[in-house]
Amino acid sequence: MDIVSRLEQVPVSKFHYKLLVATGLGWMFDAMDTGLIAFVLPALAKAWGLSPAQMGYIGSAGLVGMAVGAVLSGFAADRYGRKKVFAVTLLIYSIATGLCGLAWDFTSLLVFRFLVGFGLGGELPVAATLMTEYSPPAARGKFIVLLESFWGLGWLAAALIAYLFIPFYGWQAAFFIGALPALYVFVIRLAVPESVRYLLDKGRLDEAHAIVSGLEAAAGVTTAFAPTAPKAQTVRQVMFAELWAPPFLRRTAMLWLLWFGIVYSYYGIFTWLPSLMTAQGFTIIKSFEYVLIMTLAQLPGYFSAAYLVDRIGRKATLALYLAASAAAAFGFGYANTPWALIVWGSLMSFFNLGAWGVVYTYTPELYPTRIRAFGSGWAAAVGRFGGILAPTIVGYMLGGGAAFAGVFTMFTATMLFIATIVLVLGEETRRKSLDEISG
Repeated sequence: MDIVSRLEQVPVSKFHYKLLVATGLGWMFDAMDTGLIAFVLPALAKAWGLSPAQMGYIGSAGLVGMAVGAVLSGFAADRYGRKKVFAVTLLIYSIATGLCGLAWDFTSLLVFRFLVGFGLGGELPVAATLMTEYSPPAARGKFIVLLESFWGLGWLAAALIAYLFIPFYGWQAAFFIGALPALYVFVIRLAVPESVRYLLDKGRLDEAHAIVSGLEAAAGVTTAFAPTAPKAQTVRQVMFAELWAPPFLRRTAMLWLLWFGIVYSYYGIFTWLPSLMTAQGFTIIKSFEYVLIMTLAQLPGYFSAAYLVDRIGRKATLALYLAASAAAAFGFGYANTPWALIVWGSLMSFFNLGAWGVVYTYTPELYPTRIRAFGSGWAAAVGRFGGILAPTIVGYMLGGGAAFAGVFTMFTATMLFIATIVLVLGEETRRKSLDEISG
């Protein structure tokens, strides 16, 4: 039996959950650093006298960095390994977050936010690729959605940091706390293995065999396998044009539209959410309280998507959650009482973040090992351009006198559009091996 087949037949075990936690904590720190800027913006705008357009630029600067980081880290992960790039990108965004607390003016903050985004955008597709390549086919969807659920924990941490520290110690304190995850790089070096599929793709058969043998021994699985000398590896340059050639053309088109739309909606809504609540007349502390409640709704959204994604499939779950998130965004835009805002906002968080979990499940499945991180990185990068536009567009809309309802009607239309794209162009990958899907 070949090594990949052996890897896929290892039953779900303690190893898979340990890897989920190890990569998930990195994911959580990523989300925490992303979320901090949303909670810092209202206080920063007051302290520095920023216009809505300038606030939008701050939100967009990080997304520019994420786009660049996603492309470069995807290429690097396919060439140098998932584990190395995972550790380096985490270190970059943690240090850069601490530097944001030392920003002395608008321009310096933009530069530091770009660096934060570079690290954040680099880590996410690489972590998802690593977890995808270790998950058994029957449980792969569940594991990737559970990995994405750590994003909700990260936003929850950001909301708590904002609520407990910003009103009393200033916005700088939030950024300094956001630098602490840099220490986690030592855990990654010890607890996260390199991808078996990556090792095989590079001709490092002995290392791959040793890892899989260890997993089989821990799970009590015995297989007949005689390791052979690794074949000479031919280095093949990954070509961008390959993403747009059969059989990947339709998949790439669907993924790029999906990523652009969901990132545009997510960052347009959630980067501005505390500021929009403040603009509705709530105090900063009260706005943080309401957003904290909405953030809690993300966790059951992830868990429900994790339950459905391996039962009714990627396409159905993703389209359902996107459409439901669109309906909730419309209700949120027209809510006129605090309780209505909380209910519609919580539903919006529930379904939007559940959809995100499926996106991170679905994307790596559609490309083969040798270009999996590269293709996933490009999809994420295109999505970041949506995120770059959204905060700035919302800033200009608000600066031009647009109504609260008008902003959320725009996001409703966007999410309905990408739900349709998934239904029309997407293909189902549920319970298929990675080689069967992308072969």
